[in-house]
Amino acid sequence: MEKKRCAVVTGGNKGIGFEICRQLAVNGIEVILTARNESRGIEAVKKLHDSGLPNIVFHQLDINDPRSIERLAKFIETDFKKLDILINNAALIGIIMHEKEFKAGAGFVQVLDENAHLLAEVIEEPYELGEECLQTNYFATKSVTEALIPLLQLSNSPRIVNVTSTYGELSYLHNEKLKEELRDMQNI
Repeated sequence: MEKKRCAVVTGGNKGIGFEICRQLAVNGIEVILTARNESRGIEAVKKLHDSGLPNIVFHQLDINDPRSIERLAKFIETDFKKLDILINNAALIGIIMHEKEFKAGAGFVQVLDENAHLLAEVIEEPYELGEECLQTNYFATKSVTEALIPLLQLSNSPRIVNVTSTYGELSYLHNEKLKEELRDMQNI
């Protein structure tokens, strides 16, 4: 008899990640909910357990910390022997949103249309946050994936799902220096 399928969801303590954990568990998959903040992760698992989903466990994971990634891989190897599904959901947005100005102005509708430039006064795109965003959303996600591929290869039907958003499109960046650097694929 084959063992139950096992999934890891990075950034599973809230939002889309939390709902992904719920849906996987509802479908009988053993879920490892990960979060950088241990207390928030434990609280999320408790909510899911309280809703009748016992097949979810928590493991702390900071995707920017190689030791944290290594501990997760060892935990999966020891407790689950393999990994069937990796959902890369943990991410940063890389901007500063001035909430008061945002609420007084446009709202999210303008972000997605040709009037996005109107948000320049309510959104800041500091270069340092752009670097941090790239480090987390690309390099750290890549590190997690590379570390877990050996466990995925033990599955009969491995899957990797990368969650992203339209905010990741370069066309929405107003910081021209950052936009040019991100277009230079040879030097990223």
